[in-house]
Amino acid sequence: MNKKICMIAYSNFSTDPRIRRESETLAEHGNEVNFLVLSEGINPKSYKMNGVNIIELKIRKHQGEKSSSYFLPYLKFLVLASWHCSKLFLRRKVDVVHVHNMPNFLVLAGIFPRLLGRKIILDIHDSVPETYGGKFGRMPKALYKLLCLEESFCCGFANRLICVNDIQREKLLTRGIPAAKMSVLLNVPDHKIFKYENKKQNNHKRTFDLVFHGTIDKILGIDLAIEAVSRLVRDIPGIHLHILGKGRNLEEFEKLSEMLNIKDRVHFSKKSYPVESIPNLLQNMDLGIIPNKRNIATELMLPVKMMEYVAIGIPVVSVRLKTIEHYFPDNMVTYFEPENVESMANAILELYRNENKRQDQVINARKFIERYGWEKHQMELINLYQSL
Repeated sequence: MNKKICMIAYSNFSTDPRIRRESETLAEHGNEVNFLVLSEGINPKSYKMNGVNIIELKIRKHQGEKSSSYFLPYLKFLVLASWHCSKLFLRRKVDVVHVHNMPNFLVLAGIFPRLLGRKIILDIHDSVPETYGGKFGRMPKALYKLLCLEESFCCGFANRLICVNDIQREKLLTRGIPAAKMSVLLNVPDHKIFKYENKKQNNHKRTFDLVFHGTIDKILGIDLAIEAVSRLVRDIPGIHLHILGKGRNLEEFEKLSEMLNIKDRVHFSKKSYPVESIPNLLQNMDLGIIPNKRNIATELMLPVKMMEYVAIGIPVVSVRLKTIEHYFPDNMVTYFEPENVESMANAILELYRNENKRQDQVINARKFIERYGWEKHQMELINLYQSL
C-alpha cells in the first residue's frame, strides 16, 4: 500500500544526499512525499523535484561556534515543522512522519499525527551525545546523561528507527534502545548520479589532485590535510588540494595555507553544491582524502564523501577509524594513523608513486558498492515502509 509521507529535516534539500536519496526513492515507488526543510534563500519557496514536494520553512541554516547558539534555531524549526505537519495531517496527507535528526526532538513535530495513530520514523544521521562531544569538546557528565535521556525519549516516541551504520546501531544498543526497532540504512551514493568510470592514466597530466568535499569543520581534519600537502610539495611537484564546500572554519584554513606558503596549492570553492553536480567536480581528481580527527563522534562516522569517491572510481587515502575499518579492509583503502600528519603524507606519497596500487584499490573497493550500493540497498528502506 502506498503511503502519504511527511518528511522533516533541519537541512537544505538540494545539497543533502541522504534526505534526497531516501525521499526520491520513496516517491519513485509510488508514495506521496511532502518534505519540510530549511529555506535555501532569503524567501522560502515550495516546489516539486524528482517527485518530492518540497516545502521550505521560514528559517535558514545556523552555523555557530557555541553549542548554546543552536538551540533556538532548532526550536524555531520544530515549531514551524509542527504547524505544517499538522496542517498536512488535517488535509489527510500524513500516514507516516519521517524525521531526520539532528536534533532528535524534531520527532515532536509529529506529535499530533502520532497521538491519532500515525507512525513515526526517526532517521538517526548522527548520534547526538557523541556528535555534541566531538564538536564542542568535553562536557559535564550531567549534560551527557541529559543528551542520552533526550535520545532515549525520542527513540521511544518513534515507532521505528533508522541507523546510519552498524557501529552506530551497536552504540545505541548499549544505551538500551531495542534492537527490534532499528534498521540499518547506509548513507551510500545514489547509483543514478555517482557512476563508476574506469579512469586510465593520463601521462600528459602535470598535476596530482587531491580532493575533500563537504562541510568545512575542524573535526574533519582539513587543517591536517593542508599541513600534509605542505610537506609533499618537493616530493610531488604537481600536488594540489581542492577543498569543495563551506563551513565555519573556512577562513581559518585559508590563513593556514597562506602561513605555510602553499596558497597556490590549496583551492577553496567557498560554496556548497547540489548533489547531482558533485561527480562532474570530481572527475579530474586523482585521490580522495578523509582526514577526520579521532573523537567519539568521528569513530561512529562512515563518511558519505568516501563512498562517493569509491563509487566513481577515485582511490582513497583515509584515517584509520573504527567504523571506516569495519566496512573497508586495507586492500580497498590506504590508511594513515589518526592526527598524524607524517603518516598521512606518507600514505599520499605511496599512492602517488604507485599507479598500480591506486588501480587495485579502485577495483577492490568496488566490492563495497556491489554489496551495499543503493540499487540494492534501497530495498531496506522500501521493506521498512511496507512493514509499518
